Amino acid sequence: MDDEISISLAGLMFGALGWFTLRYVIFGFFTVNQDERAVKTSFGRAQRLQTTTLDNPMAEHLRPDERERYRYPQVRVIPPGGPYFKWPWEKVHKVKVATETANLAFDPEDPNANRGGSMLEAVTKDQLNIGLVGQLRWRVAEQNLYAYLFGVKRPLVHVLGYFISILRQKIASFEAPTQELKALPAGENAAINIDLKGAEGISINDLRKNLRDLNERMDRECLSSSARYGIVLDASLITGIDPPPEVDSALAAINTAHNHVGSEVSLARAGADQKIVQSRRAVEIETLNAQAEVEPLLQLANQLSELKRNGSGPGLLKAYVRNVKLQLFTKARAAFMEVNK
Repeated sequence: MDDEISISLAGLMFGALGWFTLRYVIFGFFTVNQDERAVKTSFGRAQRLQTTTLDNPMAEHLRPDERERYRYPQVRVIPPGGPYFKWPWEKVHKVKVATETANLAFDPEDPNANRGGSMLEAVTKDQLNIGLVGQLRWRVAEQNLYAYLFGVKRPLVHVLGYFISILRQKIASFEAPTQELKALPAGENAAINIDLKGAEGISINDLRKNLRDLNERMDRECLSSSARYGIVLDASLITGIDPPPEVDSALAAINTAHNHVGSEVSLARAGADQKIVQSRRAVEIETLNAQAEVEPLLQLANQLSELKRNGSGPGLLKAYVRNVKLQLFTKARAAFMEVNK
């Protein structure tokens, strides 16, 4: 009986040892794919380095009051490859670092929001409720995995909300750059400045014509997202802005009038530029003609002065004048001479 109990206990121990070996030793090996990075934690604490987020160049885009708030420790990142090994008290957190694309109206918490994730609504400075269509490219910041894994519970939700709040604020206060005609060249005390802002005046028109400028502004404003949430916003591509249906026809009429005004201003500007160029060319031509007429006289004066200084006798000047007269006679068709009677 005792032998049977001893055999049972030995079998149980060998079974437990085999299960432990299979579960925590053989299955303790892991690999990291090429589009992944991994962070290992021991009893819930990540393997940290001696630096923080503030030692990384990404912290330059944080405001002074945000630097201490987003001071995350730098963690040891496991690169692609393997096999690697972890102990039973360790846990591996894998993150994909490939660039991903999301619809501008995508809401991770509510798929039915923003018209089913197809259009984002915003209000312009003149109280027009518009719809925005576009895409957002983002990726996980390898230099700030701590913020992505442990800083916030759902970093993608935070960063999308952060982006949309900035976008709506920019649209609500967006003003197109002032368009002015070029000043005349330096040295001329005249300039023609025509402000076309009054011809624009409608914020949705400004937004449509300056989508590239709006996208660039959003890219600059969101540079701090990598230090805040560990997500890099590669680019925002706002591709369409739709006005509300009730003002669509009115905006079409305004755009037509604006295009007419812009065409007239462009024609006037081209005509003015052409006249300025023609006037400048006429002045240059007359100046050259005057120089061509004055230059022979200056050369003649120099020659006469030289003859007077270096002349060998009083009759030299008279001989020079006589030779000049002879040259004139060769070019003349008729000559009239006074005859003494």
